[in-house]
Amino acid sequence: MKVLKFGGTSVGSAQCMKDVAKLICDGNRKIVVLSAMAGTTNTLVEISDYLYKKNTDGARETIGNLERKYNKVIDELYSTDEYKQKTLEVIKGCFDHIRSFTKDLFTLFEEKVILAQGELMSTAMMNNYLLEQGVKSVIIPALDYMRTDKNSEPDNQFIKNKLVSLLKESPDAEIYITQGYICRNAYGEIDNLQRGGSDYSASLIGAAINSEEIQIWTDIDGMHNNDPRFVENTKPVRFLQFEEAAELAYFGAKILHPTCVLPAKLNNIPVRLLNTMQPEAPGTLIYDHSSDGQIKAIAAKENITAIKIKSGRMLLAYGFLRKVFEIFESYQTSIDMVTTSEVGVSLTIDNTKHLQEILDDLRKFGTVTVDEDMVIICVVGDLEWNNVGFESEAVQAMKDIPVRMISYGGSNYNISFLVRREDKVKALRSLSHYLFENK
Repeated sequence: MKVLKFGGTSVGSAQCMKDVAKLICDGNRKIVVLSAMAGTTNTLVEISDYLYKKNTDGARETIGNLERKYNKVIDELYSTDEYKQKTLEVIKGCFDHIRSFTKDLFTLFEEKVILAQGELMSTAMMNNYLLEQGVKSVIIPALDYMRTDKNSEPDNQFIKNKLVSLLKESPDAEIYITQGYICRNAYGEIDNLQRGGSDYSASLIGAAINSEEIQIWTDIDGMHNNDPRFVENTKPVRFLQFEEAAELAYFGAKILHPTCVLPAKLNNIPVRLLNTMQPEAPGTLIYDHSSDGQIKAIAAKENITAIKIKSGRMLLAYGFLRKVFEIFESYQTSIDMVTTSEVGVSLTIDNTKHLQEILDDLRKFGTVTVDEDMVIICVVGDLEWNNVGFESEAVQAMKDIPVRMISYGGSNYNISFLVRREDKVKALRSLSHYLFENK
């Protein structure tokens, strides 16, 4: 059985939902994971922000505007009064639940409950539409099986046992509809997966049932070899290794979240990236295969801060790096790139929440300099050391661009360059010219 995930733009209107229904109704049983309708989660965050600030009038007005949008979609989606009325009742229940928080003290827990309503509404609308069309569809509530442990990591064994049990309760169903993104935590509270959202949900579900394939449907035909927003004539990459896909996703390819790759990789389940607007396009297939020494794609990760710690005491100093990294660990701040010399270490972070505290602690060990608003440019492919010349081609492409850091060798699939934000587009275009257009 396949697992198909559709993002917010894929279910962003009545017509989009009808198009998705046509795609999934091909006679084969499948699990369909849905995000909230496009724009819904952002609006629910806005509502939560009003409630945090005790602006109940602003919250009620925004709730009313969003509810009217949903009522309009419902009016366009269904052809019978029966299913139109059924769905209106479900949606009204969700919005009444959101409104109930305008009367109480608002906390982070309540915000997660509000955010969950988006997926609950989109799945109810899709399920009722399929039932109206005569399809044997059933909702498998994510809040009944998707759970995280006390470390906020997926409880894989619980997910597998509970999901398999729920599927057995509806053996005649053709389509199983479920929510992406939302879950319960170890204490039974409504929560969400945060990292990767619905992509992560689809991958966890695929791993739990040992799916034959996980499909991620978006509004672009696969993962491109560069960012089409800044570079002309980009092309979809037809095949990627799991490691290559994870590198690209981590370093800026928005079509897929890196957390989505791991459950599929561990269970050797192919992941296919497809375009809802062009369902006939082959997209990108991610699976366990050899790429035969090819450079596959380029990605960029913005909002990077580079930190350099220079210290004469570092020379032959046992434990120096451990002390530096422990500072970042104490503030739960992950590091992207690292380069070292005999007198210093440079590294990058993308989370500056505790930047000032980190800098204060680092100054105990040496002179600290900071470069903000930087970009990591990542070249991904089969870059093992015996594939001679790949790194020199990438470096040659960057010959006219100031480079703050270079990272190579930490992975067999990635060469990374740290540049200023104003040099990002020039770097992307130059790399495409040298690595793809000249071939």
